Amino acid sequence: MTTTPSRTAARGAATTARGASDDYLRSRWDDAAAAALDPVARLVYRSNLLGADARITNTGGGNTSSKITATDPLTAETVRVLWVKGSGGDLRTATRLNFASLYLDRLSGLRDTYARFPQRGPKTPAEDAMVGMYPHATFDRNPTAASIDTPLHAFIPHAHVDHLHPVAVIAIATAADGPALTRQVYGDDVIWTDWQRPGFDLGLKLERICREHPGAQGVILGGHGLISWADDDRECYERTLTLIRRAQDFLNARDDDRPAFGGPRVQPLPETDRRRVLVEVLPWLRGRVSRDATNAVPGDARRQIATVEMRDDVLEFVNSRDANRLAELGTSCPDHFLRTKIKPLYVDWDPRAEDVDTLKTKLEAGLAQYRGDYAQYYARHKRADSPAMRWSSPSVILIPGVGLVAWGKSKSEARVTAEFYSAAVAVMRGAERVSRYTALDRQEAFDIEYWLLEDAKLKRQPAELPLDRAVAVVVGAGSGIGRALVGELVDAGATVAAVDLHADHAEATAAAIRQKMGMGIGVAGTGIAGAGQVVGLGADITDRAAVRRAVEEVVLAYGGLDHVVITAGYYPSPDEEGMVADQEWAKTFAINVTGPFLVADEAWRVWQAQGAGLEGSLVITTSVNAVVPKAGSFAYDTSKAAANHLVRELAVAFAPLVRVNGVAPATVLEGSSMFPRERVIASLAKYGLPHDPAASTELLRDRLAEFYAKRALTGQPITLSDQVKAIAAFLTDNFSKTTGQIVNIDGGLAAAFLR
Repeated sequence: MTTTPSRTAARGAATTARGASDDYLRSRWDDAAAAALDPVARLVYRSNLLGADARITNTGGGNTSSKITATDPLTAETVRVLWVKGSGGDLRTATRLNFASLYLDRLSGLRDTYARFPQRGPKTPAEDAMVGMYPHATFDRNPTAASIDTPLHAFIPHAHVDHLHPVAVIAIATAADGPALTRQVYGDDVIWTDWQRPGFDLGLKLERICREHPGAQGVILGGHGLISWADDDRECYERTLTLIRRAQDFLNARDDDRPAFGGPRVQPLPETDRRRVLVEVLPWLRGRVSRDATNAVPGDARRQIATVEMRDDVLEFVNSRDANRLAELGTSCPDHFLRTKIKPLYVDWDPRAEDVDTLKTKLEAGLAQYRGDYAQYYARHKRADSPAMRWSSPSVILIPGVGLVAWGKSKSEARVTAEFYSAAVAVMRGAERVSRYTALDRQEAFDIEYWLLEDAKLKRQPAELPLDRAVAVVVGAGSGIGRALVGELVDAGATVAAVDLHADHAEATAAAIRQKMGMGIGVAGTGIAGAGQVVGLGADITDRAAVRRAVEEVVLAYGGLDHVVITAGYYPSPDEEGMVADQEWAKTFAINVTGPFLVADEAWRVWQAQGAGLEGSLVITTSVNAVVPKAGSFAYDTSKAAANHLVRELAVAFAPLVRVNGVAPATVLEGSSMFPRERVIASLAKYGLPHDPAASTELLRDRLAEFYAKRALTGQPITLSDQVKAIAAFLTDNFSKTTGQIVNIDGGLAAAFLR
């Protein structure tokens, strides 16, 4: 990425790019594909198409619905059923399981229930109470919970309804003169309605609008988004795209040579300098956003994971004269600010005139100010029954010259937060181009953020996994224990960087996990900053520069690190006399001893920057051979003995910030790169075990594993699972007071007992 070109050239390039990017509004409906689907599957198909681009709707946001004729499973009568995306689903990835189904006549009958409340309308107890009524209208015992938007779909008298958050439409919906702009863009095709929290009353209002404007095709919800409808599902889909395109065309036509956001205040740093600043700042910053002094007990920390966004449109905003003003206003669309908080933290830093130490000073002051502002926001707007104040640290930080840093409890949450604020930037750009951007009223924003229904949803979230919020680095992840460990740690909730000498092996490990878990590679960010929950990296651990680059990539991807596990190792094959060449001896110590030290030393820089409250752990895989001398493996055994002592030395050096332990396997053949076919055959011959040299490698390994198992006190072979579960346990709080220890996972070899 380079610095911004001249304004005219940049504007011309931006116009060309927008012309190409507007292709996102092209219809992708395939009649042949849709014809093969049942009515509910067609709804899923339409939803996936609409959810495929964040400019059309937010990740996890929006609803689609279809009113479908079905047979009642109890009465066998024909009934009308509303199928509508349920609470918590995402349109892009939605399946049938993400849609609630409700009897349409029972939903209609809830009008009488609503009418019995003495007080009705927005922000009344009646609204929240009606949400509890929706399960009584469930069709066919569907367990998917209906969302608060259900009435918006139920009472619109058309078969198919789309409720989305298109960036171009929200730009109009947040403009100071939004009603007039809506009339200018759409005429009578789309009707403006002022902001109102979604619920039963808004559903009735939409029904009334449809009755009073029978020719209307949709409604703009002030500050919020778009609702459109039709009686044919393809027509509904394409009408939605057409209405968004009309807003986009309106904005594009007014995107002249005037500089956006008041023009640049600072110039962006070159990409290499941005990376340098981020590598230096992110771990330090992660330590601070993970410790919330305003609303936490001393020493409490909630580890945060970062996503960095440095795209040109984001840089245009954060570098601009108006960025501070607009950032302070906050976001408008509820979907945005529930992720990004009421506003981001903007840091008034000049990247060309001030250094990184000055940036840290300003970030420190900015965090304190932000937390104070948030506490005042809570105190000023809280209700008698409001939930307790939540985490007051910012989830979005804007750094001029560098970009946007978003934080979340997981990589997925951080990426979505970055996506949402990027969408908010585009909304502000559009609104400021045609009018003046306005944010949601602070009291209304608070009432949504601390809405009891939202709070109940948060409390229903499943308990966190043992390694949620943690960033783990596995070195030697291309095969054997390391490869298996990556999957174990991801299953436990960790965000993982898989590192191997062979970058393609590391990426293969990461790709296999992503495929298994149904993860995407990443759409936000630049390069490694767009990584998902697991990423593959290449590094030679005997080369400090290569190790440092890998650690820096982890920092850029996730903001820091918590746990490091080194499973990489080397076993030199001896000659016929049981000796190894000098260069093999040196290579063995370089990989088994020096390599782990270099990794630990480079990781230590990050651990120190993060500081207390984000204590980490380091696990080095050694071997029981370290204490059991064996003929023919001098180099390997002595190197592992040195690795055992390295564990103890590092435990002393890194205390109390990092726990350092070793796991000593014995003869793990499964998936191990250190037991190639030749070594297995040589070992079978060495122990005089009968075998067929032509047999498969797996059969030969099984034969050797059986022999090794018989030597152990438990009589059980050692598996990959045995090793990875032991290593993973050392990363959890279960061993929070254990350091400097070597644990054998060997089935019980008396010769390797503690000495």
